[in-house]
Amino acid sequence: MTTHLTREDLWSLEQYSEERPAFRARVMAHKKTRQVPLGNHARLYFEDALTIKYQIQEMLRIEKVFEAAGILEELEAYNPLIPDGHNWKATFMIEYEDPAERALRLGEMIGIEDKVWLRVGDNERVYPIADEDLERDTADKTSSVHFLRFELTPPMIAAAQNGDPISAGIDHPAYPVEGSPVDDAVRASLVNDLASARVH
Repeated sequence: MTTHLTREDLWSLEQYSEERPAFRARVMAHKKTRQVPLGNHARLYFEDALTIKYQIQEMLRIEKVFEAAGILEELEAYNPLIPDGHNWKATFMIEYEDPAERALRLGEMIGIEDKVWLRVGDNERVYPIADEDLERDTADKTSSVHFLRFELTPPMIAAAQNGDPISAGIDHPAYPVEGSPVDDAVRASLVNDLASARVH
């Protein structure tokens, strides 16, 4: 299972320009099985080695980084977002198109990142370790983007691998979301994070 990427896993800028159309199409299809909507205005985007490889390659391309130090800097920044076999890692996005409404809602949702939960079968709910990279809340509002790590116990992992449903919800009073099972394609993709997986 790929739990971190190295320089050897990446293409050079020239190689990536050739590989990008096919690789991007592959990643976009893959990402469809890595999203869980939470109500109408929030969503979990689960990360793995493939989504993170794409993020890194795009950053290197946009910033035209080809020196070893710059590549290693991107790897160090993004590698912590790859699950390591006993957790799920996700980008949590709060999505309101209207800026005024978004500002209002973010003011009401302080602390929401700690109230997102996942549950496998009849096991206890798992609440995340949020924003390990930096604090994203201020005194008067939360951020629209958070990074979450959900640590699973061995019984939870076994239950997921044995076919138990995986549910997601939010406990925050300003934006409560009742837990409902993720669809089969997403479930299979998440179980793959707990099994042997390799990005080529």
